[in-house]
Amino acid sequence: MDAVVPLTKSADEWKNRPPGIPNGVPPPSVPLSFLVAAVLGLIGCGVAILITRSTAVVDPTDDRVVGVAHFAMLATLSMGVLGAIHQFAPVITQRPFRSVRLSRITFITWLIGSWLLPIGFMAQIEGVVEAGGMFAALAVTLFVINITPSLAVQGKGAPVTGLRFAVIGFVVTACYGVVYVIDRRGDWFNLSGHVVLAHASVGLLAWLGLTYFSVSEKLWPMFMLAHVPGRHRSAWLGIWSLFIGVLLLSPGLLLARPWLAIAGALTVSVGFGAHIYSLITYIRHRRRAADLHLVFIVSSTFWLVAGVGFASSGAMVMRHHHHLGVALVATTISALAGWLLVAMVGHAYKIVPFIAWSSLRGRGISKKVDGSPLMFADLFNHRWSAVDCALINGGVLANCLGFAASVSWSIGVGGGLLVGTGLITAMNLSWRPIRLFYRPSALRDATDNPASITLAAQLRSKGPTDER
Repeated sequence: MDAVVPLTKSADEWKNRPPGIPNGVPPPSVPLSFLVAAVLGLIGCGVAILITRSTAVVDPTDDRVVGVAHFAMLATLSMGVLGAIHQFAPVITQRPFRSVRLSRITFITWLIGSWLLPIGFMAQIEGVVEAGGMFAALAVTLFVINITPSLAVQGKGAPVTGLRFAVIGFVVTACYGVVYVIDRRGDWFNLSGHVVLAHASVGLLAWLGLTYFSVSEKLWPMFMLAHVPGRHRSAWLGIWSLFIGVLLLSPGLLLARPWLAIAGALTVSVGFGAHIYSLITYIRHRRRAADLHLVFIVSSTFWLVAGVGFASSGAMVMRHHHHLGVALVATTISALAGWLLVAMVGHAYKIVPFIAWSSLRGRGISKKVDGSPLMFADLFNHRWSAVDCALINGGVLANCLGFAASVSWSIGVGGGLLVGTGLITAMNLSWRPIRLFYRPSALRDATDNPASITLAAQLRSKGPTDER
């Protein structure tokens, strides 16, 4: 069995760590910073879609539309994935990151880079694009340095192997990006559509997709209370197939070698199939009744299947109907991004309450105002989370229809729904924890003492601190 790396002082800054939380897990402010910024990125992405909706139907490869894609991939999806990795990688590997301070610097540099890049593309200011690329590359470097000790563990199964592959994908994505940013000034080669897709395929599949494949193999059994007997080979098949598939697909697109790209796409499809089979297996063995989390996950998987269908259609019609083919490729990216986005919002309704609950317990808040135990599900409004599920799926649907049919108003509706999703998610996941966090100290003490519930009731009647 691997020995756990000793924690340095900087790696364990959580002074009020509650019992049961592994020592390697960083303070709540670290993952929450990334997750809050991801919600802000979603709002920014929705606004950017509204601004560029007319341009998107004319030329999906326009710089302003590329800026929207960077809002989605960097400021939203990558930001959320980084938050999830900071929270769960130490749990999966039982080893901490190198430094909490490095995590905070990574967050700041990635936040700056993930906003400067899309803004620079949309405003067509090369200096801003270059500055964003510099900050993003620095953030990737810091992240790799920070996570290396955690991923050095052996014998932890497919999730850790998948995370290692995902980090490689993250680095390759950054290298593609740096070269492309420099080329925008140097003009060494033509940044044609298939060259840009080579970059996008690595970022979307080898970085974001592989991370989701890996982390979900730990989150699904935990959130569904599912135990699959025997060896779970579909996890290994999914991770290896996706990684090898991108190794073939990206060079095939970059070098315009159709046979290599097709081989890669087929291998990627095997990985997708294994991932879906793994999900079905966990659903069959779950002990928890169907809930909204399951609706999020199943609906996100629908967008994965739709993305594969759009990609196949685009490849078949590209030579004969170029504009329609380009539109279907844009639809493919929208659908695959929707797969990850819907899954991210759905898992946020599990992850954020868990982090907030741990933080509240660390400050002595373990009961509601009525004296009953504080649970994860008490930290958000379930009706609004259902509205969120409808909005995010509606937004992805509207964007896909808009790109496929070249209808600008549909893309605009999709952008508006994404803005609504971001606003509701932010309010719903923060309102109750903040109220509990800042409630009067006398009330906090009273709820920890069953004999003092009367005092809690009196204080409750004097202010808007009741937990409904």
